[in-house]
Amino acid sequence: MVSPQVRGRQDGVGKRANTAKEKNDALLQQYGGVHAQGWVSLLPAWCIPWIQLCRLCPPAALFLVYFPNVFGVLHAATAQRRTETAANLAAKVVWACSVLFVASFFGSNAAHAWNDLVDAPLDAQVARTRNRPIPRGAISARAAALFAASQVVCLLATLRYLLPFPQAQTATTAALPALIGTAYYPFAKRHSNLPQMVLGFCLTWAIMVGSSAIGDASRRPWTDPSTLSLLFAAVLWVIIFDTIYAHQDVTDDERIGIGSTAVLLLRLRRSRAGAATSRLPLWALLGGMTAGLTVSGHLASMGAPYYALTVGGSVLSVGAMVANVNLDDPAHCWLWFSKGFWATGLAIAAGLGVEYGRQSSALEWWTLLRAASNAMVGY
Repeated sequence: MVSPQVRGRQDGVGKRANTAKEKNDALLQQYGGVHAQGWVSLLPAWCIPWIQLCRLCPPAALFLVYFPNVFGVLHAATAQRRTETAANLAAKVVWACSVLFVASFFGSNAAHAWNDLVDAPLDAQVARTRNRPIPRGAISARAAALFAASQVVCLLATLRYLLPFPQAQTATTAALPALIGTAYYPFAKRHSNLPQMVLGFCLTWAIMVGSSAIGDASRRPWTDPSTLSLLFAAVLWVIIFDTIYAHQDVTDDERIGIGSTAVLLLRLRRSRAGAATSRLPLWALLGGMTAGLTVSGHLASMGAPYYALTVGGSVLSVGAMVANVNLDDPAHCWLWFSKGFWATGLAIAAGLGVEYGRQSSALEWWTLLRAASNAMVGY
């Protein structure tokens, strides 16, 4: 007969084991090769590893690729408002955003397949990622390579044949630096502690693609100071949220020699400076991001909606994330990453969109009033 004391200890051990299993299962659902129950479970079994490979559930990874395209489209549309009617420009904006969503889908698939192919030996040594499709053998290395190549082809074809000429040619050319950077990104973490800078460039260069998709064919967005300031701010945004994302694996990364800004912050927390100063680099990045957005708005003659939504919304959403995230809790880092980026991405897009709409509407009404006035004078 088991004594109450022994039974109590056994129950305690069992509860701790169940808690550990629940935490591990939750960790694997954070892009670790296990999906939460939902629409993915309704798909054929052979399809599920590919959904996991492409990070489509949840779709945060896809929209991280897509958001900068939208930023570029809306920024260019605001600058172009003086040369086209509001209705004509609005149609171009909707079409460009639709095409770029399809292109982002292919680009996201290609990037994640390539990243997981190169990182498979490292992923197998990390608790969160060891169950991803390639390390666990659900997708072969050859299949992943062919899939990644096919998605790149689809991406370039989408830009080349669905966007109008000559913007299609400019946008396709603009996409090439991001493709080169994406090919290099998995290797950056092997010899540098700053792979987040490479990722920031890869994701946010899509601002140039979006600007090229709608802008004047003679205008090169990478030569425009306002667009470059927006790009600078967006790069810093990516560095911040990916640093928080990387904290999910920071202990394993340090153990096996993977570099990241999360590893740098971990070492800072362990140093004499202590935990109190470990967030200072994140606050500095937010300060640079705020400055970049402000300069971009000033150079583009943006109005109050831009500063209130884009600048103010970014400061509030990113600031809340930096202030409140528990960098030592992987689940908390995932929560702020997977939810927090929506607030910032939507804030930037909303500010640019409202400003574009406001200025376009004002221009259209002024044109109509002037035409009416001329008609009355002529009459």
